[in-house]
Amino acid sequence: MKQHSSPVPVVMVFSGNDPTGGAGIQADIEALLSHGCHTAPVISALTVQDTQDVISYTPLDGELIVAQARAVLEDMPVSAFKLGLLPGIDVVEAVHLILRDYPDIPVIMDPVLASGSGAMLADEGVIDAMCALLLPLVTVLTPNSREARLLAPEGDTLEACAMALLDKGAEFVLVTGTHENTPSVENRLYSNRRMLESFTYERLNGSFHGSGCTLASSIAGLLAQGLEPFSAIHEAQDYTWQSLAQGHRIGMGQQLPNRLFWAQDEPE
Repeated sequence: MKQHSSPVPVVMVFSGNDPTGGAGIQADIEALLSHGCHTAPVISALTVQDTQDVISYTPLDGELIVAQARAVLEDMPVSAFKLGLLPGIDVVEAVHLILRDYPDIPVIMDPVLASGSGAMLADEGVIDAMCALLLPLVTVLTPNSREARLLAPEGDTLEACAMALLDKGAEFVLVTGTHENTPSVENRLYSNRRMLESFTYERLNGSFHGSGCTLASSIAGLLAQGLEPFSAIHEAQDYTWQSLAQGHRIGMGQQLPNRLFWAQDEPE
């Protein structure tokens, strides 16, 4: 990577293209723009989906993913990596090739393992590859409770799953509680073999498409801006909740976050 100053932090995102614009690359771009960052989007997969479900997906060839990333990394000073949909062992291996060459750049991983309806987007081999190749390189991992259980099936509680994910190499693990049957949403942050903090948010009506992308990209953008991890994780959750609270239902399925809520005029 060429070492030169940049007027805006650059975050490289490995993620899929979602034609609804609710999740995937567009979600990453909008969230990173909201935090004053420039997105370098590396497409990992093409998807066919609507706001109700993922119909099909096609992983990109690993060599093409590596070529996309290296072209940018040799031209721009990247300040953070964000990982989203990686639906194939070849894709995981390609991302690993890039990350291992840039060990000083923080990595934020949203482990996209299933669609909002529950359809699996990663099989057991992909999950094993993520744990072996990517988790040891991850700065902040942001699984929801279902993903935490899939990544660490040996854990008999969510806390045990989080501890197992720390053992697999992640520096920080933020387990989000939107899928739990609780009155409020409780997100729990773990590091150094213990729970650091619990964050509680009002549970909003309905479900949302792209909330995980929004959260992970927000953390990546704030780290790229120079915040330390705890502050970045805290601020990113607040921003994500606001984007959901002011979201809208454009299609016939899940609501879409309004990640540019801050740009709207205040009501008179």
